[in-house]
Amino acid sequence: MSESTPAGHHEAIIIGAGQAGLATAYYLRRAGVDFLILDNQTAPGGAWQQYWPSLALFSTSDFSSLPGRQMPPHEGYPPASHVVDYFTRYEQRYDLPVERPVDVTAVEHDGERYIVRAGDRFWTADNIVAATGIWSSPYVPSYPGTITGAFWHSANYPGPETFRGQKVAVIGGGNSGAQISAELSEVADVTWYTLREPRWMPDDVDGRELFRRNRQRALAIQRGEEDPGADSELGDIVMVPEVRRARDEGRLKATPMVGSLDEIDADHLIWCTGYLPALGPFEDLLDGREPRQPGLYLVGYGDWTGPGSATIVGVSPYARDTAARIAESLGKPRK
Repeated sequence: MSESTPAGHHEAIIIGAGQAGLATAYYLRRAGVDFLILDNQTAPGGAWQQYWPSLALFSTSDFSSLPGRQMPPHEGYPPASHVVDYFTRYEQRYDLPVERPVDVTAVEHDGERYIVRAGDRFWTADNIVAATGIWSSPYVPSYPGTITGAFWHSANYPGPETFRGQKVAVIGGGNSGAQISAELSEVADVTWYTLREPRWMPDDVDGRELFRRNRQRALAIQRGEEDPGADSELGDIVMVPEVRRARDEGRLKATPMVGSLDEIDADHLIWCTGYLPALGPFEDLLDGREPRQPGLYLVGYGDWTGPGSATIVGVSPYARDTAARIAESLGKPRK
């Protein structure tokens, strides 16, 4: 067998089958583009398969849908398992061509086309859609000192039972820090460290309002206006029921961040410090955020690629625009 085995050519290859990949695939199919999705997961659901069990959406199911198919109803805020089931059925409904598990290690351009490499296999394509998200690239800041306990990140937080009856330090003043601290406060001795006082959103504000505001930002950018930015007065932490209850019961109180990890007395430290775009396979094709070659598109990386683009409901306009640009480059008629 040769060192590398050709696996076919496509007009477009999408790398990643999370919300960004699925939404882009929907619009590519409508545009009549021949495409393939390569996904490194063993089953449908994208990164939602990896989230901690109690994580829920910030929006209700009627406001958390991909293009073309409504998310099934769910009382309250849908959990990650509901999203995984929805993504699974979405793939089935549109008979999306997905190969998995495929761990893409490199994407190259030979001057005429893109080459996607995974082990001893490779595919070629006229266009590439990077839809790899952020979950596989957790960010941990450099901080002086150390602790003798175990280190975690929200990316591999397994749920509360692992920490029952123990001392836990949670670092990070955003949504994941608040949610994990709230959950653990019921079973463990938790200290929640933040750089500043938590900025709670109003109790009646959830993902629906955030989407509305992100949509206003996106429309301003499309009109050529300056991005007005996120609403600095709105706050950072969405008051999902578990967080609101922990705050109201006095179980969720922030402690100012220490100067060194040596000052933390804990059996476990959980970093809730966010993620970076998982763009490893595309490094040689990018100048910062900008592709060096035409035909490479980044979809679904949050403000990096557009306000709200990292959300299920918010990624749709960016996916639609990407698919339209690909179809136009291929001379496909508008549909």
